[in-house]
Amino acid sequence: MASLTTQQRFAGGIWGLLVGDALGVPYEFTPPQRMPLPEKIDFNPPRDFLRAHWDIRPGTWSDDGAQALCVLASLLERKSMEPHDLMDRIVRWYRDGYMAVNRDVYDVGLQTSHAIGKFLKGVPARDCGRLDEQGNGNGSLMRVLPLALWHQGSERELVLDALVQSRITHGHLRACLCCAQYCLWARGILRNLSAPWLWGVEVLESIFPPGTMERQELDEQLLLREEFPFKGTSYVVDTLHSAHRCMEAGSYEAVVRAAVGLGHDTDTTGCVAGGIAGLRDGVDAIPKRWMKALRGKELAEPLLQELLLRQASQEKDTEA
Repeated sequence: MASLTTQQRFAGGIWGLLVGDALGVPYEFTPPQRMPLPEKIDFNPPRDFLRAHWDIRPGTWSDDGAQALCVLASLLERKSMEPHDLMDRIVRWYRDGYMAVNRDVYDVGLQTSHAIGKFLKGVPARDCGRLDEQGNGNGSLMRVLPLALWHQGSERELVLDALVQSRITHGHLRACLCCAQYCLWARGILRNLSAPWLWGVEVLESIFPPGTMERQELDEQLLLREEFPFKGTSYVVDTLHSAHRCMEAGSYEAVVRAAVGLGHDTDTTGCVAGGIAGLRDGVDAIPKRWMKALRGKELAEPLLQELLLRQASQEKDTEA
């Protein structure tokens, strides 16, 4: 995939996360033993499948995709990671359907809802996320990929911004570090590295040396999880490692079907795996039937085009 352009990868990442999210929506909350066979997983589930969100039309992304677009819109407009602006956009999503298809908000995570409540009471955005073990859901991981695409700073700067991005709703260090690893993994793919995940791990270890709280979390909680079976739960470490393992399934289509097939939090696992698979394989790897059926493209397309123009300008300046 080294021949892919950065713009093909960017488009693959944004559309890949939205398609993966939408693919998972009808199957949410379903235990893995009740999931259809992978080849049967589609925007329209099999007729005998008891779908979640039965009143939501196929091809509709959830809070995952909407909040990812909130991140992208904030970065493009503010030109930096500004937690207050991002949290304000998430509140607009929650209240008014900003970046939601047809402004229909039909799902919100408990930790995100808790953080929104604190923000509306005047708590600074950076301090709204829960700091205890209950702050380790996957709600900040699901939306963070646009940060990795937009960011042009150093690895350390990318990591620090990923931590801030998480803290507004998911403040536990573990959730923050999962967002950082995901962003580094994405950057490694953009650089055509042979082992982008391991490169990300090494970068985190260099930034956070032994003896720091961050390194303790990495060593004891985050980076030892690959020996465990991967799961489709909403626990952020499960989601990150499940997406990593699902990349072994092959094509973009195989990856997102494998992710959704894990059951439970199907939209988020599909979103996280779909974004990284789209980044790896490029936009043309996403099945055209899914792109055609995806609803709300008019919300994402202007943001993507602005991101691509920004990247093209950066590449031109670099060549000059």
